[in-house]
Formats: sequence, C-alpha cells, structure tokens
Amino acid sequence: MGDGLPVAVAGALNVSPESFYRGSIADHTETLLRAAHAMSKAGAVLVDVGAMSTAPYVQGKITESEEADRLGRAVDQLAHELEVPVSADTSRCVPARAALEAGARIINDVTGLNGDPGMADLVARAGVGLIVMASERGHEGRGDAVAVVASHLQRSLDLARRAGIDPSMIVVDPGIGFFRNQGMPWYEWDCAILAGLDRLRHLGRPLCVGVSRKSFIGALAGVDDPGGRLPGSLAATAVAVLGGAQLIRTHDVEETVQAGKVAEAIRRIRERT
Repeated sequence: MGDGLPVAVAGALNVSPESFYRGSIADHTETLLRAAHAMSKAGAVLVDVGAMSTAPYVQGKITESEEADRLGRAVDQLAHELEVPVSADTSRCVPARAALEAGARIINDVTGLNGDPGMADLVARAGVGLIVMASERGHEGRGDAVAVVASHLQRSLDLARRAGIDPSMIVVDPGIGFFRNQGMPWYEWDCAILAGLDRLRHLGRPLCVGVSRKSFIGALAGVDDPGGRLPGSLAATAVAVLGGAQLIRTHDVEETVQAGKVAEAIRRIRERT
C-alpha cells in the first residue's frame, strides 16, 4: 500500500470482552469466523484481531498469558480460514509470539515498539509486517499536535531500523484517541491530527488511521453509545483519506470501503489540479 495505490481497509475484531465497542466483540468461534469472512468479502485487505482492550480510558489490563491464550487461539482459527492476512493487535511479546506461531503476518503495536523492549527484535526475526502507532504512553512533550505525533512515530521508526526491520514492511498510525493529556481537550487534539495528516508524509511510510466509533466522535456529536457513531466515523474516514491516509482500520468494513472510494476519487482529482 502507499502512493498511487487504492486506499486499503482493515477490519477490526476483538476477542476481549472489555473492548469499548460491543459490536466488535466475537466471543465464540462461529461468531469470529462469520465476522472475519464478512469483512474479507466486503473488501478488507487484512483482519486485525485484539485480545485485550487498548483504549486508554478502559481498564482492561489482563495478564500476558491470558492475552496470549486468547490471541493465539483466535489467530489460529482465522489464519487457516481467511485468504487475507491476519494482524495481531498487541504490544507485548508473549501474546505477539503466540499470534505469530499461530499464523499472524502483521503485528499492530499501539505503543510503537515502546511497550515491550523485546518487540522490535521479535518482529525483525519473524520478518512480518508492522504497524507502529503514536501514543503518549512513556513520552512527554506538548505543543503542536502533528509535530508531537511525528516525533513519536520517528522514534518508533528509529527503534525498528536499529532492530533490522525492513522499512518497506512498516505502516505508521497517528494514534487517534490515544492522546488524552496534552493540555487541550482530546477531541480537539484528534481533530488537529486529522486536519494535518498530510504533514506526516515526510516520514516516508504509508499512513494507517483508525477513527472507527471512537470517543472523539461521541464528544463532537453528542453520542455516548459507540453503537451510534457510524455516521461520524464515515465522515472522519473521508477526511482521513482526503488527508492522505492509505489504510483505514474500521469495525464497519462495507460502509468504510464505500466512503473511502468516494473520498479517494475526490483526492485524486484534487491532486491532478
């Protein structure tokens, strides 16, 4: 994925009952397989599976062994059934290793390789794809939102380079929803990132954006229930694509694929003029 290629969509599924959006939770094998197949049929280029809530406002921490058991089992069920790659949404080595052994081909680390010191080496040895996300965890620094996010992502790319991870296998994510203590309301921060996405192009990697049903949409639209945030999610998706996003992570693949195609067509005409 990248410049000149169609915008890609990743389907997001969870086997963690703590996840903020109940509609993304697949707590039985049949439910998981049905949802994943539907995402693939609707146009997802990969399915991203999480086994522990990573939302910064959700108290969902579980042990590494429990996360590994959940994640390894889910990936094993999907990797042998799907034609598209399976991505493991984890920032800890033990669950990541279990997912890789079960057939995961991508690691999606919301800490940008800062959560577990062994993650970069693990990904390098496995030779799999990597999504590094910007997060305020473990980092200080306030100011211009896009500049702060760019700095965090650059540090993650530096960690990946030192570990020997192939740069062509890396996608960066600005971490919508993961900056909560930056001296401004978090929903304004997220809007500032979406408004300035094009300023992250200098990082030289494809850009993944996840806005699906997130809290900033609820705050802006006055919708407390994530189940009612699809219209705002699609609006934010269109903005992200117009800003240069090349991968959209979503709970709602069919609707997001359609919104992305329209926004991408407009973006291409704008780029030609």
